[in-house]
Amino acid sequence: MQTAAELAQPISERALSKLKWRCRRGLLENDLFIARFFERHESRMTNGQAGAMETLMDLSDNDLLDLLLRRKEPEPAWAGAEVVELLQLMRTDGAQRPATSVSSSPS
Repeated sequence: MQTAAELAQPISERALSKLKWRCRRGLLENDLFIARFFERHESRMTNGQAGAMETLMDLSDNDLLDLLLRRKEPEPAWAGAEVVELLQLMRTDGAQRPATSVSSSPS
């Protein structure tokens, strides 16, 4: 079991790469939530968040989507504080549209 200090440490590049590979899902909706989360947070992701993401990735696609869409809440039996915090970040990020650049061309 990792200590609080270890959980707060930034995730290594190698571990991040493996985690992103692990996070590929069968439902596009889940992929969108996950991609938006990584776009905003991967540069400061911690070992604790990575562990929480692994826990969420153990769920079926439909169960994960239900959590992301707030159709249900995580069960305390398997979801610790890190999982709940990560899920809140993913819900917030997934609900926002990604920033897009709009270029105007002369008509």
